[in-house]
Amino acid sequence: MRTAAAAILSFLLTFGLLPALPTMASAAALPGGKTTFVVSQGHLKAASQQNWVRLGTYRFAANGTVSSSMYLWWQRHPQARQGTGTMPDGSCTTKAGGKQSRPRTCEVLTAGGFTGAPDESRTGTYTVSGDTLTIRWKIAQKWTEQWRVRTAPDGKLAGLDLKQSTLATHGYGYGSKAAAGTRRAMSSVKAFPGSLRQDLTSWASGKIVNSANQPFGHSAFRACASTTSCLTYLQPSSNSACKKEGGCPKYGGGTSANVTSIQYYLTMVSKSDRRDTLWHWCTCLAMERGEFCYDGNSHVKPLMQIIDDSGAFRGWVGAEASFSTGSRATDMLAVLRLSDFR
Repeated sequence: MRTAAAAILSFLLTFGLLPALPTMASAAALPGGKTTFVVSQGHLKAASQQNWVRLGTYRFAANGTVSSSMYLWWQRHPQARQGTGTMPDGSCTTKAGGKQSRPRTCEVLTAGGFTGAPDESRTGTYTVSGDTLTIRWKIAQKWTEQWRVRTAPDGKLAGLDLKQSTLATHGYGYGSKAAAGTRRAMSSVKAFPGSLRQDLTSWASGKIVNSANQPFGHSAFRACASTTSCLTYLQPSSNSACKKEGGCPKYGGGTSANVTSIQYYLTMVSKSDRRDTLWHWCTCLAMERGEFCYDGNSHVKPLMQIIDDSGAFRGWVGAEASFSTGSRATDMLAVLRLSDFR
């Protein structure tokens, strides 16, 4: 037998007289609909010698929270270059072939600390309004970021361009639904059919240099017979680098020797995440020092692979963290991206 309370409840339900129940809070809009981003950002100011660059991963959750895992290189605490443990074999040649086109067999170097665990992690909250992503990091000091969000024409990739930040001056990011551990082998990098273009902002000798839409000839790199984790390229000559005034008074461009070739190495750093690295230096610099493998102020550029929703390789975001063996004034730092979607 129904109670009076039950009868009343039944009446109210029948005629829709009960107030509407509160609904669950809606999920936060993911930036570009993507969860996992590789991010490069930096504080690069001409008058400063306290510049830094960061490289790593942002992960966004539908509950409005974000977490980051980043490597940090800072002029205040310069780090020496370190070996990756990868040494290409003597079979690596450029497209032209022949002895003069073989890059030197040297252990590939990268920025200090990049072969180990990330330097820092943090958490925060985020919102997306229109094409603007706002992040508020939960740390002792105020740190907020705003990024412009763009979506690739195929919908498989989202891009981030830094609009403003409490701490950083420049930054790029790319995200998809692929897990942070998803990466492609160097064979896939070399076989990538698209055209990669570089945008870069660099700090060197107290000056800021910007370059945009520069082609990156990944197809010119060659695989070695036994070292499958590495690609190499000996650029036969250069128009502007490796000049006499640039540190090669005996062998560089403008001398009788006129050696302007550049040694390039592109290497996987980890099988379990997106880390790669690019290392390059002028051949004449090693010749000036009587070395086979140059151990001076070479360019070390740690990279994170850009992977789209389908798991395909789409380029890298990266940073240069080349600290001078001399003074901070001759450090080389940069924030860059190499991608088919810019």
